[in-house]
Amino acid sequence: MDQEILRVGLVSISDRAATGVYEDKGLPALEAWLDQAVLNPMERERRLIPDDQAGIEATLKELVDERGCHLVLTTGGTGPAPRDVTPEATLAVADKVMPGFGEQMRQIGLCFVPTALLSRQVGVIRGGALILNLPGQPKSIQETLEGLPARDGQKAVPGIFAAVPYCLDLIGGPYVETRESVVAAFRPKSARRPKA
Repeated sequence: MDQEILRVGLVSISDRAATGVYEDKGLPALEAWLDQAVLNPMERERRLIPDDQAGIEATLKELVDERGCHLVLTTGGTGPAPRDVTPEATLAVADKVMPGFGEQMRQIGLCFVPTALLSRQVGVIRGGALILNLPGQPKSIQETLEGLPARDGQKAVPGIFAAVPYCLDLIGGPYVETRESVVAAFRPKSARRPKA
């Protein structure tokens, strides 16, 4: 069975990285993790943009409405500082809010630092796309997507990406398969396709 192409939008949001003050680490971290985790062929759209709500909204709309992305992952701009407006921009373009994603991201972060409560990450649906706001640090991106292992090798705290493939199924996206050693996609038995 041929695997379906997953079109992914990757957006790093940072005033300083967008103007070259420092090197962006968000986009490389997202790409490296997706390369490890997702078995489908992928087409990627990358954007490095400043913390500007109108610009973020326009970018998210372009990636979903014009570029046809099924999944958009953002990194940066989710804290309480005045320039952190990624959640506001994401909610402004949403058709549906998916609060479980933000709740789980904060749960994972709280395993490390109490300031994870300051994170305002959200997950939303726009058309046939899932948009998720991720943390800004590469290590936190990986932990958020994968989850945290327990001593017995199982997941002590599940990562959010385990729910992404089935969410994409439900909104008409491609059937996404993952490398189970990185993150096992969860689907009800009735929604699973036979393995090739």
